Amino acid sequence: MGLYPVLARMEETGRVRRGYFVEGLGGAQFALPGAVDRLRQMEATGDVTVLAATDPANPYGTALPWPERAGGRAGRSAGAYVLLADGDLVAFVERGAKRVLTFTEDPDLLDRTAFGLGEIGGRRKRMTVETIDGLPARDTPLGRFLEQHRFTDSYKGMAYRP
Repeated sequence: MGLYPVLARMEETGRVRRGYFVEGLGGAQFALPGAVDRLRQMEATGDVTVLAATDPANPYGTALPWPERAGGRAGRSAGAYVLLADGDLVAFVERGAKRVLTFTEDPDLLDRTAFGLGEIGGRRKRMTVETIDGLPARDTPLGRFLEQHRFTDSYKGMAYRP
């Protein structure tokens, strides 16, 4: 309860906004104005957003539990990424990008996820996705979409070529 008066005062001065930003969480929620604008933009476009797994805007691992996945476990670790679509987790990329976990089977979302992985690849000099959901990358539905987004088949997996 000690933090609420401070956040309320920050809202009065325009430094934060109060609202209901994360579905399923009760109580007063506060966010920076830029974060609120980004949330509204995500809702309007439906694009896949790439965030660092440790980014405060990523609700998974803090406000929301990580979804279960047979191919491995996701976590808030440095160097890892999450890909969100309309606030829902669609993929987790471990540090080094060798392992990817997907949380959707929707072909449209998988295509947009492959594009998002290309964004991550563009930030790195080299990137090879070796496994997706515990299987060789090339043998997965997402692997087929990676080929359309500058990934090529290599002996280790699917390599991004900028």
